[in-house]
Amino acid sequence: MKVATLATNVGKGILAGFAGTAAMTVSSTLEQHLRGRAASTAPADATAKVLGISEFSSPAAKNRFSNLVHWGYGTGWGVVHGLLDTIGLRPAAATLAHGAAIWGNEQVMLPALDVAPPVFMWRREEVAIDAWHHAVYAAATGVAYELIDRGAGAARR
Repeated sequence: MKVATLATNVGKGILAGFAGTAAMTVSSTLEQHLRGRAASTAPADATAKVLGISEFSSPAAKNRFSNLVHWGYGTGWGVVHGLLDTIGLRPAAATLAHGAAIWGNEQVMLPALDVAPPVFMWRREEVAIDAWHHAVYAAATGVAYELIDRGAGAARR
């Protein structure tokens, strides 16, 4: 494997992860409004716990931190899609593996950090909604990755 190929795929993954995060943001925001629920703070709570942040100066500061975590986390996870391409997974398999990895990570890490109960304690509806948002993220990241990859290929010709 060439370092240039790895670097290129990681870069494409970052851009694709940003696009996937945007799609997930739209999906979850629509769902929140339709169901009249507040945004989830679990990712921000987990990150704050890992970083040793015990409190925020204001609700607005916590909201900004939550947005940074959401966008940084989703964008960063796009790297995984690039790595899966680098090892030779076909696009559909890479998208499925990427989606399983990010959702599986959530299902392990949030309970381990004691910021969410294990998935078997959730209502079925909540599991389905959470899985849906992660599927939207993975699919959008996969599509964006392929579009970026095709555009990069066309630019090289």
